[in-house]
Amino acid sequence: DDLDLQRVLQFLPFFVLGLCLKPEHFQLVRRREVRLLAVPVFACALVFAYWAAPRMNAAWFYRRDSAQELGVPGWVGVPMTLGMFACSLILVACFFAWIPRRHFWFTALGAGTLYGYLLHGFLAKGSRFWDWYEADWMHTPLGAIALTFVAGAIVTVLCTAPVQRAFRFAMEPKMEWAFRRDSAALDKSAPGGGRSRSRARRKVRRG
Repeated sequence: DDLDLQRVLQFLPFFVLGLCLKPEHFQLVRRREVRLLAVPVFACALVFAYWAAPRMNAAWFYRRDSAQELGVPGWVGVPMTLGMFACSLILVACFFAWIPRRHFWFTALGAGTLYGYLLHGFLAKGSRFWDWYEADWMHTPLGAIALTFVAGAIVTVLCTAPVQRAFRFAMEPKMEWAFRRDSAALDKSAPGGGRSRSRARRKVRRG
């Protein structure tokens, strides 16, 4: 559990891929055949998820516990981690394949996903505190489907502009005071700064 290294290392590949991907990579998954293939793949994943939910320990997705702590042999951890990583990549590709080229009402929501990601945790914890999950109807197939739509609606609302404006002070605070201004910008803003800097460099070279 030191520094949550297990979680850091298992999620790190996603961030590295995000830095390495180029526009042409996204164009590959936006081809027509990939878009069509993404539909049955995502449908199968959805059916499998509802089947696996009551049979699988959800703690696997948090990447914080060892295989032994989850009640399985140690060797299961490696294939399970790699399998979830592969499934995640496939589903992310399916998601990118569906992103429309035109702008719609939900296009701007992409800039607010951080708010949905962080703020939904308070509602999730509150639901456990107030025992919302104890209702019998939630444990029926229709209840699970209804809860899915409610959760999707809530996360969508959390990504909207009003919520962003309300919580920007905490999510995206202005931190200019904590960083030094770029030396090039300071040089340009100072009277004659650019000329004095170039003269100093010439003197150094001559020296």
